[in-house]
Amino acid sequence: MSITIVGGGISGLSLAYILHQKDATLDIKVLEARERPGGKIWTDRADGFLCESGVNGFLDNKPTTFDFIKTLSLEPLRSNDASRKRYIYRGGKLHRLPENPQAFFLSGLLTPCGKGRIIYELIAPKGRQEDESLASFATRRLGREVYEYFIDPMASGIYAGDATKLSLKSCFPRIYELERQYGSLIRAMIRLQKEAKKTGKKVGPSPGGVLTSFYDGMETVISALKEALADRIVTSKRVTGIDKRGSTYTVYTEDGQSFETEQVVLACPAHDAEKIFRELDPEVSGLMKKIPYPPVSVVCLGFRYEDIEYDINGFGFLVPSVEGRKILGTLWDSSIFPNRAPEGYVLFRTMLGGARQPDVALQDEQKLIDTVLSELKDIMNVDVRPEFARVYVHEKAIPQYNVGHSSLVNEIKKRIKERFSGLYLTGNAYGGVGFNDCIYNSYKLSDELMNDLTRQ
Repeated sequence: MSITIVGGGISGLSLAYILHQKDATLDIKVLEARERPGGKIWTDRADGFLCESGVNGFLDNKPTTFDFIKTLSLEPLRSNDASRKRYIYRGGKLHRLPENPQAFFLSGLLTPCGKGRIIYELIAPKGRQEDESLASFATRRLGREVYEYFIDPMASGIYAGDATKLSLKSCFPRIYELERQYGSLIRAMIRLQKEAKKTGKKVGPSPGGVLTSFYDGMETVISALKEALADRIVTSKRVTGIDKRGSTYTVYTEDGQSFETEQVVLACPAHDAEKIFRELDPEVSGLMKKIPYPPVSVVCLGFRYEDIEYDINGFGFLVPSVEGRKILGTLWDSSIFPNRAPEGYVLFRTMLGGARQPDVALQDEQKLIDTVLSELKDIMNVDVRPEFARVYVHEKAIPQYNVGHSSLVNEIKKRIKERFSGLYLTGNAYGGVGFNDCIYNSYKLSDELMNDLTRQ
């Protein structure tokens, strides 16, 4: 049985690897458009610094991911304890993000009115909309301040998105379900804490977990997959179209080659899948085109430790959009994981652009560096030139799960299932944007593929 996977990011590579583990006789081929596989996972090493151009880690709360890593004989690296300290920028200073109710009410992040408004959450009516924005939900239940200084920066940090457009149901399904089940997030937390005491298991509305990576960066997992899959990965093969005749698919590439296969998995971004579907099914192509990908730039700057006056013994900070700054936030990478900067140096990783300020991400490299330095000077009093700089521009970065996303994805998958047996979709545009989501979905799809194979 032949299976061709279009897209050599973590979704495509992990699926190919899992399928190979389940049945080594399968004829698996992964076609990757670029010269290197890995997608948004790319670790750049230069001058003793280790920069993550995209994905910088995953939470350690999903056993499936650790099972996957174990099969590759890799050793995960949890972030330093100091990285539990996270900050939000407000009114010219960084405020530590509260980690418990007592710290929350003592924090200067919210005004007394903002804190008091949260009590109303106990009696706030449940939402009537099937799908609503993060901004609508947070303002309705918790008040405008909590939305502006907790939910909005969180949306920027995870999705580089606009919380007035992002879908609660698609982005944070757990919170969506808790409101429907308990009517109040506060009541839900009380009930969940009682259950936790009985079962001994940690439960809560948030995903929780500790940020985890590898000593040599996230590309460690890509290198292991490359070695395991070997010549099953074919790079510099951009797929331009697919045709189906009988039970066989023909996959066409930009360089004029074609590959016949019995099953096809599109594990590429939705904006690439949309082009592949243009002739095969214009309706599906049109639906995929509705998933936006705003640009995001990542600027890594290295400084001498002695030149940084601010206490960077923490994770870093996010910037709420209401503050009107030009960056989404900065991670103090060398404080989060070891081996990110040479001895005596620190490494900062700043994100710019996203759904709210796409043009900022598309400035030239020097302008991006200057923008970050200007922002760091105002926020952290960093008033020196960096000893090291790297810029990574992602013109189409993170898929946006805007209001209506779940219905859109359901419609896409429904049409494909009805019209194209043997053709499947996976990737972070459909079922979760994180590393953990991609691994989980690869296991799930591998089961579906193997079950379909047994029925043939």
